[in-house]
Amino acid sequence: MKYIFITGGVVSSLGKGLAAASLGTLLELRGLRVVFQKFDPYLNVDPGTMNPFQHGEVYVLNDGAETDLDLGHYERFTNCVLSRHNNLTSGQVYESVILKERRGDYLGKTVQVIPHVTDVIKGRIHELSDESKYDVVITEIGGTTGDIEGLPFLEAIRQLILEVGAQNVVNVHVTLVPYIKAAHELKTKPTQQSVAKLREIGLQPQVLICRTEKPLDRDVRQKLSLFCSVSEKAVIEARDVEHTVYEYPLMLHTEGLDRLVCHLLDLETPEPDLADWQKFVERVINPKKHVKIAIVGKYIDLQDAYKSIYESLTHAAASQDCGIDLKLIDAESLQDGTDSRLKDVAGVLIPGGFGERGVEGKIRAAQFAREHKVPYLGLCLGMQVATIEFARNVCGIKNANSTEFDKDAREPVISLLEEQRGVCNKGASMRLGTWPTRIVQGTLAEKIYGQGDVVERHRHRYEFNMKYRDGMTEKGFTISGTSPDGTLAELIELRDHPYFLACQYHPEFQSKPNKPHPLFKAFIQACLAHPADGAPHVATDPLSPHRVHDRELVPQR
Repeated sequence: MKYIFITGGVVSSLGKGLAAASLGTLLELRGLRVVFQKFDPYLNVDPGTMNPFQHGEVYVLNDGAETDLDLGHYERFTNCVLSRHNNLTSGQVYESVILKERRGDYLGKTVQVIPHVTDVIKGRIHELSDESKYDVVITEIGGTTGDIEGLPFLEAIRQLILEVGAQNVVNVHVTLVPYIKAAHELKTKPTQQSVAKLREIGLQPQVLICRTEKPLDRDVRQKLSLFCSVSEKAVIEARDVEHTVYEYPLMLHTEGLDRLVCHLLDLETPEPDLADWQKFVERVINPKKHVKIAIVGKYIDLQDAYKSIYESLTHAAASQDCGIDLKLIDAESLQDGTDSRLKDVAGVLIPGGFGERGVEGKIRAAQFAREHKVPYLGLCLGMQVATIEFARNVCGIKNANSTEFDKDAREPVISLLEEQRGVCNKGASMRLGTWPTRIVQGTLAEKIYGQGDVVERHRHRYEFNMKYRDGMTEKGFTISGTSPDGTLAELIELRDHPYFLACQYHPEFQSKPNKPHPLFKAFIQACLAHPADGAPHVATDPLSPHRVHDRELVPQR
């Protein structure tokens, strides 16, 4: 078994997760069996209860684990199907240690960070490495080198290297080489200091991945090699990608990262076949057509909050040789009206979310899409607001609402799961993970999926109230997917609409670059067929300012 550990230095948000995913892609294309782990130093047990503005998207795995969004990169870029064993937080580590101490597992010993905490961390690595189906374990350590929360993880890695042998381990350090505009220079000192901090802990990186705005010339590479004690060929340039993150594996391959890592680990592998990946990137960068789609959400100021949705749209659009111009709209801004904001879009997508903030704006957006025959895709809460809108404005149920927003709702068309009514804890208290859905014959959903049974990932507490099914069905509301026993609505569509589909689950968690999810692919096809008003495409709505550079929106990162 071979091990690759990826750490980060100088600042956060350097793209350690993308570096890990890209390296995993290249190794997988060389014929190696790769698996990933993400170690997060924060004390939360998982990110499930964290605000998206704090942490970004919560990525849900097949077994229901609520994890870091980097696991989404791992699954999208490779063929891995991950589980809760692939994500470890400090919260989980200390919880495990304390429970063992309370049970008496330590036999009266003084419980300490070394060896008890580090043993739990190493044990999680061994869980994967003991499975013979993998060749390489890639472990990303979250945070920045020097953070106090991350020290036990780095110490555990130091110990593991002694146990498995240095010849079986590669330490990769992702760092920043900033460009000082006034001096017209790239500065290596931050990287030198970061590597020095790693050395204090007992770790020596063999590879540096240097995030930079400008090319690294020979002098800079030699300086980093000398002061950081790495081979010059192991100083890998990672400039900001021009169009899409899917260029990153190609960039790292050009720099020779995968060849170098295989050499350091003494792995004999063929050169990777990147033809399909290159074709996908080419379609993303140079699409033959464009379509404008509105995303009406609560967290649009933070791109990572809807990361998997943006990526799924990119995958689906590329399959149609199409680029996407996103119009990101704050749902709260639509509560007084929608016509002027949505009139020039070819499709409306409403993502999931929790809480009542912005809900009325989402309901208005769903109403606009229904009344103007604009293609609509609702995800999780997007299905619930579409249901509430239809009940109010088509079925005449004026007080229709969800008990999430009004616990005493007179017409609860959306209500809490019966088994959840007495639950007080928020963490992991939802319907989570993969659940089967039975598709109704003769529906648009059956045409899209091409099969009668599918399995999708869920993350929600509230459900459609089946008491309203018959009355709403008479008005054109179709439940086109249910749980196998027919008691839970999973998928809805409208009979008198060219494409109005909404699901209770999260299809964005199962989309890949060359295998887009069927719902996203069909949505893009419907948007392309929709006659927009002919207005020029723009990347964003000027009334909904965001913090994402335009180059990251067209096409989507």
